[in-house]
Amino acid sequence: MGKHFGELYKMRHIITYSISPLEQRAFAGYFSKGFPNMLRRAKNRIFRIFPQFVVGYIIYSWGNSENARSIRKGFEGTTE
Repeated sequence: MGKHFGELYKMRHIITYSISPLEQRAFAGYFSKGFPNMLRRAKNRIFRIFPQFVVGYIIYSWGNSENARSIRKGFEGTTE
């Protein structure tokens, strides 16, 4: 009735290579090279990213406090 799954269609002029899942190393070099590289990159960018998070947190907390203040019953708001 057909071929087995994985051999459903034979493509011509296309070469594919594959490796057995049992031969692959999913985390090869992760702890020896990848993790230290990630720490080095994060250390180099901390002063570029951290101030933005601080400003964002200050604006977020200010917005929450203003919202809580404005939904109180006796809030008059600013009249111009």
